[in-house]
Amino acid sequence: MTDQSQPPFRFRFRVRYGECDAQGVVFNARYGDFVDISVNEYIRTLFGDYQRLLDQDLDIQVVSLTVNWKAPAKFDDVLEARIRAGRIGTTSFTLHLEFVRFGEEQLIADADITYVLIQPSRMGKTEVPARIRALLEEGAPGVLISHAGEHATAG
Repeated sequence: MTDQSQPPFRFRFRVRYGECDAQGVVFNARYGDFVDISVNEYIRTLFGDYQRLLDQDLDIQVVSLTVNWKAPAKFDDVLEARIRAGRIGTTSFTLHLEFVRFGEEQLIADADITYVLIQPSRMGKTEVPARIRALLEEGAPGVLISHAGEHATAG
């Protein structure tokens, strides 16, 4: 588990119109996409290009995803995903995400996603190597990646 005293990895993105439902809020199923794009940025930060994992005959597959909603997000909101590693087991690891509305610090949702590490060549799970375990334990404290353009808004 990552050091909770360290700031989490942060990824910012803007809610798009097509991600909202007839009620004018982000459709619940979109949070799976939000988790996926946020974790992809986290994994890229930790491991480098995803192809590096594949070149080692390693890959990750989702085995569990839970989302808890706290408040609605709406079109054009900038959300910030904050990610920390949770439990790191023998063949799997869990990441914990919190989605907050940027600038307001309001918790919108939290999620836990568990991956199992596999060897694609045999489509079977494998132990988390020490080097990957160390990267997950260290995390990416204080790293911020933004796709939101929050600094480019006209005033």
